[in-house]
Amino acid sequence: MKLIGERRALASSVLIFYAFLYALVAIASPLPEWMPAYLALASVYALGFFAVVAGYFWARWYAIGVSLFGAISAAVGMWQMGPEPLLLILGGSHLFIAVALSGESMQGPFEGQEQWRLRFHMDDHAVRRLGRSVMRAAFGLPYVLLYALAPKPGNALVFAAAMLAVAGVAGLVRLRTWSVFALAGARVRPAGGGRADSTH
Repeated sequence: MKLIGERRALASSVLIFYAFLYALVAIASPLPEWMPAYLALASVYALGFFAVVAGYFWARWYAIGVSLFGAISAAVGMWQMGPEPLLLILGGSHLFIAVALSGESMQGPFEGQEQWRLRFHMDDHAVRRLGRSVMRAAFGLPYVLLYALAPKPGNALVFAAAMLAVAGVAGLVRLRTWSVFALAGARVRPAGGGRADSTH
């Protein structure tokens, strides 16, 4: 399956669609306390769109990770509520991103570039390991942001975890050692985080 440019354009179109959708939901939502969470999701998709269009070496991995987040979220929703049309569209469109960006022919415009491999002294094994790490980080980033920014009591510590996750992903794609510690810190759940206050 070739059509590299066409598949790249279609995948980036789906990413920017969800970026605009979540931004619109954030602006139009009757619950203003949810605005930060929806804007964060919009930013996740907007970054994927920009990276794929710009051809960054990590963009394909990042976009596939984000697509898996959407597909699995839709699958969980269908397991709970049944095959609702909106959930089918959500899951199908995210799976389309992953399929459109898959295949050896699609590696060339992204991680197949020689410049970054020479710059960071990466062999094929190291590239595969980095790719899996970026996909896992991109998959988990929306969940961390939602957990941190959704309205709940005592949001300060989880907001800090979200910032660590964002910094960790940014450092990971730049092959910075500290990114591993930032991502590990983001996964530490603060004591009592997410529990409602029982005192009135």
